[in-house]
Amino acid sequence: MAVDTTVPLTGRGRGAPTAARLLRPRSYEEAAEAVRDCGHRGAIARGRGRAPGEAARNAGGDVLDMSALDRVHAIDAAGGTVLCDAGITLRRLAELLLPLGWFVPVPPGAERITVGGAVGADLHGPNHHRAGSFARHLLSFELLTADGSVHVVDRGTPLFDATTGGLGLTGVVLTATLQLQPVATSLLLTGSDRAGDLDELMARLCDADLRHTYATARVDLLARGAATGRGTVLHADHAPPEALPARLARRPLATRPHLPGTPQLPQRLVPPMAADRPLGRRALGLLNDLRHRSAPRSRAGTLRGLAAALPALDGGHALGRGGGTVAYRCAVGHGGEDVLRHVVRRVAEQGCAARPGLLKRFGEGSPGWLSFPARGWGLSLELPAGAAGLGVLLDELDEEVAAAGGRVCLARDRRLRPELLPSMYPLLDDFRELRAAVDPDAVFTSDLARRLGL
Repeated sequence: MAVDTTVPLTGRGRGAPTAARLLRPRSYEEAAEAVRDCGHRGAIARGRGRAPGEAARNAGGDVLDMSALDRVHAIDAAGGTVLCDAGITLRRLAELLLPLGWFVPVPPGAERITVGGAVGADLHGPNHHRAGSFARHLLSFELLTADGSVHVVDRGTPLFDATTGGLGLTGVVLTATLQLQPVATSLLLTGSDRAGDLDELMARLCDADLRHTYATARVDLLARGAATGRGTVLHADHAPPEALPARLARRPLATRPHLPGTPQLPQRLVPPMAADRPLGRRALGLLNDLRHRSAPRSRAGTLRGLAAALPALDGGHALGRGGGTVAYRCAVGHGGEDVLRHVVRRVAEQGCAARPGLLKRFGEGSPGWLSFPARGWGLSLELPAGAAGLGVLLDELDEEVAAAGGRVCLARDRRLRPELLPSMYPLLDDFRELRAAVDPDAVFTSDLARRLGL
């Protein structure tokens, strides 16, 4: 097992790093040995480092890099299930499954999220309004617990509900058995609808949810006045074979990474992350205006490859790529639309948004005790860490979201005040009680767990 004694670790968004001992187990036995031998600062598992917050960091302690454990053990091509290691990425898993006519049930926006990370964060994607989050498609998993033993955890048990969305604090997920979704082709039929303000955008997103498998909306967070919250709804469905032209119909399930995604402005036109500077805000405002005015009012039926289209749908091109940013993701239930309006208006007034926001509608929540998505609305923002007044603004938004019965996403969090946590996650005490029972010495911990007292 490779060991690096002091490694500065950060995540997606590249915030301030923290140093930890990084261990790279190559077998389940080495993973168990690492857990049993971890020091007084404990250990936490890590995939490919795509979490924007502190959930996969452990300052002064051990971090287990699980990316070497990435095998697929068995695929049931008739029943549509797969048994795989937790270190495999969802993108790699999709590449292996597509030729067999199956696809991952919750495709992520980021390309390198691992199965273990998807379990720990209870991943949600642009199809949550229909498919729910990752836990709903997880049949069972193997969990390495604090005493070094391995347990098979089935659906419907407390340990299952505490681990899905549990941010790695109940143990290390070694393998997972997933129920897959069938597909007839490896292509999507995509489309978009432009909206002039937030109310129109929300109405168009509701309509898209009724008609499409995948649907999200990009929100211009620099537009003000009557245009506040303007944006574009993006939607997609898996293409049926009859929609493919002859050149593609010969191999309908082939992976086609070179088919285009949602059109983007040329990279040379996009300035580097400088949105906390006045000139940067003006430039970004002009770019947003150009994007909005040049987008067609409505478009449908464009064939695009999965690998290019899904990250664009889920904000992979818009969120999480800049350095020195703060990721903020909140959710409120139906009836909490005024909170969304206020959040968008306050961020627009502050003029600090680095990129477009991402708006979704969530369907039925999962049984995960710390799972983030619940029926209602979700909004993701990416803001420059150095923006003036950002901390005060986000504290204000936290309080408003909590007062409305909403929550912020812990897998992205780096700054939530712990006193707001119980109102956001009402099953928090159940989680703490179970965690104390299965891990009485708090072997599994992280920067996030220490800050929030999880």
